[in-house]
Amino acid sequence: MAQKSEIEWTDATWNPVTGCSKVGPGCDNCYAERFAERWRGVPDHPYQQGFDLKLWPSRLEHPVRWRKPRMIFVNSMSDLFHKNIDRSFIDRVFDVMERADWHVFQVLTKRSSLMRNYVHARYDREAVPQHIWLGVSVEDSAHVNRISHLKSINSEARFISFEPLLGPIAEVNLRGIAWAIVGGESGPGARAMQPDWARQLRDICKRDNVEFFFKQWGGPRPKSNGRLLDDAEWNGFPRHVVPEAILESLVT
Repeated sequence: MAQKSEIEWTDATWNPVTGCSKVGPGCDNCYAERFAERWRGVPDHPYQQGFDLKLWPSRLEHPVRWRKPRMIFVNSMSDLFHKNIDRSFIDRVFDVMERADWHVFQVLTKRSSLMRNYVHARYDREAVPQHIWLGVSVEDSAHVNRISHLKSINSEARFISFEPLLGPIAEVNLRGIAWAIVGGESGPGARAMQPDWARQLRDICKRDNVEFFFKQWGGPRPKSNGRLLDDAEWNGFPRHVVPEAILESLVT
């Protein structure tokens, strides 16, 4: 687990699973795959297996040992709802998150229907614990169905990552979503994000009372083109869904 993260919208990362497979155009230039494959075949390296899916039971207890409250991005190097991850292991991840309730856990997936089905079964449509935030990645208008899957989950802390934003989202109803993160793609072969795509989402967030966070324009490197949209930083954060007991302890 990385005790600090360079990702602007979180404090730390926790990877009880690494590796994944592609499910859409947002995966084409995956940063996690690019990083992991650099180490394929290196003996004893955590990514000796490259970006092949791997479960790490030895990492499950890490957040419990981490006593200072913080926001933790779960599986920055994978997707917890990959079809090849056994439900019993997902149960163990959720068990840890429920126990370590002094943190905020951010779970982000492109496999939204599998997350919906799991959460409905685990909580029987009761509210998800407030410190467990569930989100979906949406890269273009062809994948907005992930939003409807997310909205079917009983949670006050639903969030969406529109990153990498590869096309206009068009008209979408974001009422009931707490937070939207927007960003352009970075790295080799990065595809450009058009300003109007980001502006449209900003305006929808304002209309639907969603906190709006503009992460980056992207380019060869994440910070290549800065993170100003219309000459301003947009650092919206849904403080209203952070449990009161840990709100002031979080780095935001």
